[in-house]
Amino acid sequence: MESNPNIAVLRDCYRKWHDTRGGSVDAWMAIADDVFTLRSMADGRPGAEFTASCTCKEDLGRYLSGLTGGWEMEYYRIDEYIAQGDTVIALGSTAWTNKATGKRGETLKADVWKFRDGKAVSFVEFYDSCALMEAAT
Repeated sequence: MESNPNIAVLRDCYRKWHDTRGGSVDAWMAIADDVFTLRSMADGRPGAEFTASCTCKEDLGRYLSGLTGGWEMEYYRIDEYIAQGDTVIALGSTAWTNKATGKRGETLKADVWKFRDGKAVSFVEFYDSCALMEAAT
């Protein structure tokens, strides 16, 4: 699986994401195809509006801007990558503090990526949405 080029791309992006504490938005935008979908557990609920479903690369920018504008990352760690064809699952954990409430949310994380012709076309994230909502309100 380590020979899967999509793992190498994601490993680099996640490393930058963690090292910059969310300051590497450009890295995610660079790997995304113009036709890009994103689904998140909170699905745009009040207090986490940025998590609304995305249907294009521009929406991904909105999502990332909402996340980094409203939350401060403590860490983002990926412990394992699992790949089959153009699908990669990244398993790890993350912790963020809501800038408005000062509350911290920590959760296990599973990110499912799909690639086509070397570009990311889909991202679905699974996490403890209750922890996110408690920190957001």
